Amino acid sequence: MSKAKIPAATIIRLSVYQRYLKKLLARGVKVVSSNDLAKQANVNPAQLRKDLSYFGRFGVRGVGYSVSTLLNSISNILGVMEERTVVLVGTGPIAQALIRQPGFSQQGYHFAAVFDIDKKNVGQEFEEDLVVQHLDELSDFVKESPVELAVVAVPSDRTQEVADRLVECGIRGILNFSPNRIKVPRGVSVQYVDFTILLDSLTYNISRHKKEEEEQKEEKAAFPKLKWGREHSWPVVQSNNTMA
Repeated sequence: MSKAKIPAATIIRLSVYQRYLKKLLARGVKVVSSNDLAKQANVNPAQLRKDLSYFGRFGVRGVGYSVSTLLNSISNILGVMEERTVVLVGTGPIAQALIRQPGFSQQGYHFAAVFDIDKKNVGQEFEEDLVVQHLDELSDFVKESPVELAVVAVPSDRTQEVADRLVECGIRGILNFSPNRIKVPRGVSVQYVDFTILLDSLTYNISRHKKEEEEQKEEKAAFPKLKWGREHSWPVVQSNNTMA
């Protein structure tokens, strides 16, 4: 594996490649070209090859990639060869939607327990066989069922408090559904799902496309339409002006 710093965007794209490769494997496809894999991931083939080059050489020129081999390699790189246990902190609407999302289990992530910091929610049946526990019980749970990942969906003003408790119990990866940035020690990774930032990105793209369309209209209006003249072998400007 290359010692160069791996861009965060590359890791995200690896996950996209992995999902498509899983679909191909389920369909019995054995080999996929870089063009096809790149198209499904919405990147160009050069970007795909660059992403993979950080981790070694894959595929055969003119042939493509072995679906099973590349899938295993990417899964190993991402560290998702085995099922990962996850704890969920929070019981609000976002937490309820997350626990019912089949994508987690399909990718090998299993919600093993639900915790909350509000005592009034403790003891409630959350989903199927999951009962809400107080965050104070997390330490004992981790001792019995080693877990390193947590999804946090609590009010923004409680995220740092929750993060501190998670780190104390040995959690090393936190997915935070809050715009508030939290402080964690080295060795602990945090990813944020901030819907306002995602909406800002969408708004920017819409505004940019509108601006490009307006600029194209202005360019067309600034130049008269060219037509081929009967007596010329090049386009000439057709004017409606008449001589007096």
